[in-house]
Amino acid sequence: MKQLFESYLFEKGLEGFPTVLYKPSLQIMKMKAKRLRPVLLLTACESFGGRIEDALDAACAIETYHNFTLVHDDIIDKADIRRGDATVHKIYGINKAILTGDVMLIHAFQLLNKVPRDKHYQLIELFEKTATEVIEGEQYDVDFEDVQEVTLDEYTNMIRLKTSVLLAASLKMGAVLGNASKNDVEKIYDFGLNLGLAFQIKDDYLDLFGNQKTFGKRIGGDILQNKKTYLLCTALKKADANQRKQIFNIFDMKDEEKKISNMLAMYQSLDVHTETERSMEAFDEIERKSANYFLKIQHFLIT
Repeated sequence: MKQLFESYLFEKGLEGFPTVLYKPSLQIMKMKAKRLRPVLLLTACESFGGRIEDALDAACAIETYHNFTLVHDDIIDKADIRRGDATVHKIYGINKAILTGDVMLIHAFQLLNKVPRDKHYQLIELFEKTATEVIEGEQYDVDFEDVQEVTLDEYTNMIRLKTSVLLAASLKMGAVLGNASKNDVEKIYDFGLNLGLAFQIKDDYLDLFGNQKTFGKRIGGDILQNKKTYLLCTALKKADANQRKQIFNIFDMKDEEKKISNMLAMYQSLDVHTETERSMEAFDEIERKSANYFLKIQHFLIT
């Protein structure tokens, strides 16, 4: 399914893209990627009896939009590495990267305009809502960098918007294109929300406890930016007054390696990694129970 999607993406999915910004777009689009969102969309469509060829443009729209957000996220995060390769702004400069992202957003809507007419309004309405929510979630993420503490509930709402809703919308679009019942469409959306929460919590975990070669980003990058991750929110919840003071002092450290190592030591002393693993397992169990409702796509469940 991934191979089928990528063949279509690079043969048809970028048709009409402005020539002057084509190479920067390929810098992000051709990076090694799981293609999780478009493959979920195509799998859901096929699972409910739809024709994959009717869903390919929607899948390209989802992937193009997702990569637009990554281009702009990397600028905001001042990230030089994405998926083990140089980011768009690192190679082409910030101005061209911003404009590349802008055109990718517009191109995503152009791709979605190619879906079957009887599904067009429903998919456009869902996409508009989802696109707005993702950007709202990114703004919360940025805002949280300037405050000392956010609650786990606030954090969960942020990742629901920033990550989960696009995964959920991908599945819902596929279900709609596959002529699923209204009940199935809503249930598969809920499945996607839980999948997204587990996905983002694991991403937070890997930012510190992962392998940079396979993770594709600098280890400890979230700590350097004082990002409010599941690990940090959990640490602040478990910490006593003295430990909380130490965490807030780490925020102000200028030495990058010392900042990362000190926060890692704090997390280990509070056993934050174990708590995070338990949370991932809990969401994984919810996913498994949800997936049992969709026997046809159970083989694709990510663990």
